[in-house]
Amino acid sequence: MNLKGVLYALSFVMLFTNAVSAQENKSAREKYNFNYGWKLNVGNVEEAQNANFNDKLWTNVNLPYSWNQAEAFRLDISHLSTGVAWYRKTFQLPKEAVNKKVFIEFEGVRQMGEVYVNGKFAGRHENGAMAFGIDISAFVNPFPQENVIAVKTDNDWRYKEKATGSGFQWNDKNFNANYGGIPKNVFLHIKSKVYQTLPLYSFLGTTGTYVYATDFNIAEKKATVNVSSQVKNEEAKTVSAQLKVSVKDMQGKEVASFLGDAISLAPNEMKDLKASKALQDLNFWSWGYGYLYTVTSELVVDNQSVDKTEIRTGFRKAEFKNGMVYLNDRVIMMHGYAQRTSNEWPSIGMSAPAWLSDYSNSLMVKSNGNLVRWMHITPWKQDVESCDRVGLIQAMPAGDSEKDVEGRRWEQRTDLMRDAIIYNRNNPSILFYECGNESISEAHMSEMLAIRNQYDPFGGRAIGSREMLDSKVAEYGGEMLYINKSARIPFWATEYSRDEGLRKYWDEFTPPFHKNGTGGTTHTNVNGTKVADASAYNRNQDTHAIENAERWYDYWESRPGTGERVSSGGVNIIFSDSNTHYRGQENYRRSGEVDAMRIPKDGFYTHQVIWDGWVDTEKPAAHIIGHWNYEKGVTKDITVISTADAVELFVNNVSLGKGVQSKRFIYTFKNVVFKPGTIKAIGYDKSGKKVCEKEIITAGKATGLKLTAIERPGGTLANGNDLVLVQVEVVDAKGNRCPTALNMVNFEVTGQGTFVGGIAQGPDNYIGASSLPVECGVNRILVRATEVDGEIKIKASSDALKGDLLTLRTIKTDIEKLSQQMPNENLPSFMEKGPTPNTPSFTRTRTAVGIIGAKTNSNQVEAINSYDDNELTQWSYGKSDDAVIEYELEREATINQVVMKLAGWRSKKYPVRIFVDNKKVFEGSTPLSLGYVTLDVKPTKGKKVKIELIGNAKNSDAMNLVEITGKVDEAGLKSDKNIQKLPIVEVEFYELIK
Repeated sequence: MNLKGVLYALSFVMLFTNAVSAQENKSAREKYNFNYGWKLNVGNVEEAQNANFNDKLWTNVNLPYSWNQAEAFRLDISHLSTGVAWYRKTFQLPKEAVNKKVFIEFEGVRQMGEVYVNGKFAGRHENGAMAFGIDISAFVNPFPQENVIAVKTDNDWRYKEKATGSGFQWNDKNFNANYGGIPKNVFLHIKSKVYQTLPLYSFLGTTGTYVYATDFNIAEKKATVNVSSQVKNEEAKTVSAQLKVSVKDMQGKEVASFLGDAISLAPNEMKDLKASKALQDLNFWSWGYGYLYTVTSELVVDNQSVDKTEIRTGFRKAEFKNGMVYLNDRVIMMHGYAQRTSNEWPSIGMSAPAWLSDYSNSLMVKSNGNLVRWMHITPWKQDVESCDRVGLIQAMPAGDSEKDVEGRRWEQRTDLMRDAIIYNRNNPSILFYECGNESISEAHMSEMLAIRNQYDPFGGRAIGSREMLDSKVAEYGGEMLYINKSARIPFWATEYSRDEGLRKYWDEFTPPFHKNGTGGTTHTNVNGTKVADASAYNRNQDTHAIENAERWYDYWESRPGTGERVSSGGVNIIFSDSNTHYRGQENYRRSGEVDAMRIPKDGFYTHQVIWDGWVDTEKPAAHIIGHWNYEKGVTKDITVISTADAVELFVNNVSLGKGVQSKRFIYTFKNVVFKPGTIKAIGYDKSGKKVCEKEIITAGKATGLKLTAIERPGGTLANGNDLVLVQVEVVDAKGNRCPTALNMVNFEVTGQGTFVGGIAQGPDNYIGASSLPVECGVNRILVRATEVDGEIKIKASSDALKGDLLTLRTIKTDIEKLSQQMPNENLPSFMEKGPTPNTPSFTRTRTAVGIIGAKTNSNQVEAINSYDDNELTQWSYGKSDDAVIEYELEREATINQVVMKLAGWRSKKYPVRIFVDNKKVFEGSTPLSLGYVTLDVKPTKGKKVKIELIGNAKNSDAMNLVEITGKVDEAGLKSDKNIQKLPIVEVEFYELIK
């Protein structure tokens, strides 16, 4: 070993020894949970900023706590209470904090938060969406003196930025549920005067620690782990500093330890320190496999360990090319949910404990969703970290409404994107940065790309925006509702399948006998206008689930493997019933695949079947929509959702034959007569082999109630804020749930817990009511633990039914004002799907035949627009010309399918004739679709394909897609509809793979 190597080795040993010694002598943590011991007053009391203000009569609360959260789902979000509320807390710093830096970190305050420390103004944050930090070192008193922090919040919908008078585009009554005050976590950081900065750009102007991996070799489980940490010297002297990095796996075993180069830092200087090492035997983060490492970045100054930052992160490779998304070198088709960022629950709004976020988000994965697109607003850190643990890919927005903006409002959006990227760039589950819920200008897209490149150049994340279909800058795109295809960047639908259905409504044969369209639309928009009739959206569970399968079919038909131009999927709006943007009688949206208490609807199981796999189906499955507890004499159509090639239905083991298949996944059995017993579906592959089975039994007469607790892993914490999700079922004598029960249930909570409540259809949605009905035989309530450990007893009773009693025991925990117990501490990862498979995710089903030219007597110069891989251009013929266009193929091929996107795709049927080398192969009308139509033609060999319009296009309203504002999207039709009678947006020709 050379001299440099010897010195390096000795240096490492010394640093390690010093670091251990420093840690042994250091009793103070650097990060504290600051959630406990707050006081709340709703209303403006300006004197509350003063340190000596008497707040003894204020309400005691622990954070996260929104002061109007009890209104969640009781009120329309536009009617949620707004105004000023004050939060105060008294605390002491640790003895060891003398001459240290003190920072406070808020994960978010809505909308505005003014922070006062010991009566002095420390800072104001106004965007209502993002985390921020304040250096309060100059304001705090040393131990043992008391400190008082006071936070004035204002969640006025019309709040204006004080410096500019500009409102914030995302403070919008349509989209952003207004849970005011401090609805997220708060932390206190105590650091040395030479320290690694926090990733809180607003106020602090710092970027923190950036952990990323490069040089991936997925097959050999290798990658280089890189750490870049911004370090600031606030000592009065120049220091020598370097990083010591430790990487630990999920079992806490150290798998690597390495040093960065030493650098010199002058007083008040800030530099990025770096360290990296090639690692092997890595477990890569993946869908449904939330494998995370703990990367500890230790700052060593003049051979002494002075500061330590822990980053919980995962390593994964992502690429965005050929119209597809690659995760760990495997193509993954996006299928998941466009979920409101508030991700709220009845009576508690968004202020859920971290484990409850995991429970909710893991259900998306268990439904075989792989992506959550948070809508309009940056998600809070708790949900971001939760998605890391459960293995759920995220699309992270910054903040917007539904259009591009200019001036200060655009600057606010770029500021927010910058802050959000810096704060969340170590979270492996984020694969997409979303710049807008509507298209933005190319110049604005370039600004956003520059922000990503500056602050997250190595994170493997695509940045884009909705509807950026012809952008040369965006790295992904996709419309709302419709299907896009691309051979370049991935296109996936940012939301689709908007219909709604209460969990209470099974079908029109089960009480309360809900038929499609009943209920109507009774409310007005937030601007006072009447909502367009939304009857077509108002479904029961049966038809809502079927609609979900029908809508997905168009994406599945264009999946990777079906050609050079493909769809990368889409996200269904929404996952859980939301307090925002509703259409029906209820004042909340019921589009969820689970209800607001996360009880699955039939749509949940439908997605579980049709989304099983990265692209192609990996495990055939079946789900029988509905129940099997009808009244005698009921005859109804039974629908089975399955990925099998054929499905047979049995009632009491008597076969009713094979179902009629439609939209690939839907099997219909007409006029099935109800007979008590069993109904069973068996799925077969093409060879007739049984590949899946599903059975439902008839439940007996309701006899009692059954209570089940869903708790934090490891047990409920006695911290005044933890919650238990308690499920109640009406059951028969054998313990089977009675699926048609609607009984009223009375709850009583005693001991070290308090009743919070649930939700059901009825007055005020039963929010906060201690008596509420089951729906479809089941419901849930929330119960909050007190700060004292002990027993919680939950009693449920109902007339004529045997009641049930559930006893739980809460666990004592650290609820000091500077708590060392983090909100997400010891929460496990969801690992059920295992590592990324090393096999292909799809089999190619057909071959695209390229087009090298087109001839037409009308608008020849625009003919290329019909095959240019740009869905914002199209060809159409002139008013007096024949609607004929002929394409020349790159080679002679046996064409068996013609795929077209025709403007007005959801509302117009075009009668067309198609020829291959002058041989007619198709004549008929194109069907409606969400974008592309696939026409099976007589397989014919040739090199030229001619398409002609043979009549007038016919209008249809069979696919009723209307915004709640009444806006009707024209689906690619230009303003002069009379001229464009055969507008071809894109055309493709295919031959089968033999």
